[in-house]
Amino acid sequence: MSVCVPVKKGFSESTMCLSSVVQQDKLHHSKSNPHLILKVTDDPYSPLLPGLPDDVAKYCLALVPCSYFPAMGGVSKKWRSFLQSKELVTVRKQAGLLEERLYMLIMDKDDKGSHWEVFDCLGHQLQLLPQMPGPVRTGFGVVVLNGKLLVMAGYSVLEGMGLASSDVYQYDSFLNRWSKLASMNVARYDFACAEVNGLVYAVGGYGMDGESLSSAEVYNPDTDKWTLIESLRRPRWGCFACGFEGKLYVMGGRSSFRIGNSRSADVYSPDEHSWCEMKNGCVMVTAHAVLEKKLFCLEWKNERKLAVFNSVDNTWKMVPVPVTGSSSIGFRFGILDGKLLLFSLAEESGYHTLLYDPNAAPGSEWKTSKIKPSGLCLCSTTIKA
Repeated sequence: MSVCVPVKKGFSESTMCLSSVVQQDKLHHSKSNPHLILKVTDDPYSPLLPGLPDDVAKYCLALVPCSYFPAMGGVSKKWRSFLQSKELVTVRKQAGLLEERLYMLIMDKDDKGSHWEVFDCLGHQLQLLPQMPGPVRTGFGVVVLNGKLLVMAGYSVLEGMGLASSDVYQYDSFLNRWSKLASMNVARYDFACAEVNGLVYAVGGYGMDGESLSSAEVYNPDTDKWTLIESLRRPRWGCFACGFEGKLYVMGGRSSFRIGNSRSADVYSPDEHSWCEMKNGCVMVTAHAVLEKKLFCLEWKNERKLAVFNSVDNTWKMVPVPVTGSSSIGFRFGILDGKLLLFSLAEESGYHTLLYDPNAAPGSEWKTSKIKPSGLCLCSTTIKA
C-alpha cells in the first residue's frame, strides 16, 4: 500500500509516495516507477520519513486525506504516535485542512442500544462509528478534547443490578478506533462536564449508591490522570457545564430536593482553584449548546424559546423558536458550520431539522436543514480535526 502526499512549501509539485513496505532495504527509483519508496522502521531514533526533518515530515503526513489515516497507523509506531497526538490537529490547522464533523448518538430502533452517526457540513452522512466499548449506559458525559471524542462514566444495569461507572473511553477519528483512558476518581452519572483550556472537568452527579455528589475532578490528557479539585458548596446533579473565558460554568439541574431547581450557576476559576456563584443561571434545561461566546438553552417549561447567555456581559435574551408541526415537540441541539441545529424528539411526517444562524440578517435567522438522523438523537457534538 502506497500513500501519495502532495509536497508543498519549497518542494517540487511532484508527488512523494509514502510506502508501508517496512521491509524495503533501500530507496528505489526507476523510469517505470517514478515514485519514491521509503523505508520506514520502528527505530525510535529514525526519522518519520527518511531524508526529511521531522517537522517537514509531519506536514507531509498531515496533508494525506483523513480516510488513509487508519491504514497509516499500521506503518510504524512513530507514525501511529503522531497520528494520535494533538500535534497533528495543530499541523492540520496551520495547513488549513481542519474538517468539521457532527457526531450524533442515535437510539437504535429496538430501544436497547445506540450508535454514533457522522455528518459533514453539507448534511451528508459519512459513516457509523465502531460500537462503543463497555455495557450500554445512560447519564454519561461527552466532551471533545484535542480532536477526539471522550465518553465518560454513566449508569449501567448488569445482571439486574444498577451501577455507576468511572470508566472513560476515547474515540480517535483519525485511527477510527476506541481506547480506554484513565478512570475517574469517583464513579458518577447525570453529572456536568466540559473542556476548559485543554483540560476536562467533571462535576457533581449521582454516585455509586445513588447519593448526590458535590465532588469535582479534572483530567489532564498529557498525564492521562484525573485529579480531585475543590468540591461544590452543595451537591448538584442533572446539571450541565460549559467553558467561557477560561472558566468553568455549571448550570441547571438540582441542588437538593428541599431547595428544588437551581437557577444559580457555579463558576470555577482554574487560576484561583476556587468556586464562586452567579445568580442568573437557568433551570430545568433540556438542551444546551455553546456557539462562539454564547450559550443556547431550552428550559423544560419554555421549549418554544431559546434562552441565549452572553458570557461577555453575563446577560440573557430570549429568541422565539418557530412552530413547525406539533407545538409540543422537544429538541436536542447540534452545532455545525457556525449554526445551531435543533433535532426533533418526536417522529412526525414532514418535519425538518431547524437551523438557527445567529449571524444572519434579522428575520432570516431560521431555516431548515437537510441533516436528519435515522432515529432519536440522544446527544451530539462537533469535532474539528
